[in-house]
Amino acid sequence: MVRPPRADVTPRLASTVLLLRDGADGLEVFVQRRAATMKFAPGMTVFPGGGVDQRDLLEGHEVPWSGRDLKWWSSHLGVGETEARALVLAAVRETFEETGTLLVPENRFQDVDRYRGRLESRDVSMSGFFLDKGLTVGSDLLRPWSNWVTPESSPIRYDTFFFLAARPEGQEPDGRNTESVESRWTTSEAILDQWRSREVKLLPPTWHQLMRLSELSSVAEALDIADAPVQRTVTDFLEQPFMAEYIEQMGEPPWR
Repeated sequence: MVRPPRADVTPRLASTVLLLRDGADGLEVFVQRRAATMKFAPGMTVFPGGGVDQRDLLEGHEVPWSGRDLKWWSSHLGVGETEARALVLAAVRETFEETGTLLVPENRFQDVDRYRGRLESRDVSMSGFFLDKGLTVGSDLLRPWSNWVTPESSPIRYDTFFFLAARPEGQEPDGRNTESVESRWTTSEAILDQWRSREVKLLPPTWHQLMRLSELSSVAEALDIADAPVQRTVTDFLEQPFMAEYIEQMGEPPWR
């Protein structure tokens, strides 16, 4: 049975990052399988990411910034400048928390790992971390990719912005976090084949990002095309032609 709309559930702003590298078999993306105990998307294979921290909104102006300015990010994400800055900060913070990868222009990664747990527990804010270590957010290390809003029928809703980022030279992501039980590099084709054989579970937005990546051959190609304003997807996807294979495979989305 279809659940009625939940008008009382306001989608929370969130950022998700598709961390990319060129592998032996083509373009690869870093994925993680969420623990079965997680309240949202248990057992799903996802990209690193999470909700915007209130301090990303309130203290974001304190974080040193480089790269494309807020006006550019606001126009490409379709949100106000305060929200655009918070989304970029959340993308950088969540990637660091969940993978240990720091998207900064400085090649200074010594003595920063101890901040991962403190950020995750909210013991320290993004601004506190960056000011302590003299770091700068490298906004040009990210590219806008897409925007999906969890359907109204879901009891937990996110307004999620997806970003692309190349794996920074000299850094290797890991899976040391409290939310996932497995992490790995994979080609989009490989993980889509595993989804078709029901070896992994994918949410519709994750599946669609992998389908888009499967058409690309390199990190450079992906970053080149990810420069346009994002397209906002707000329907429940059932009548969208691009979801045909997902619906045929799954029967109906997991929120129903």
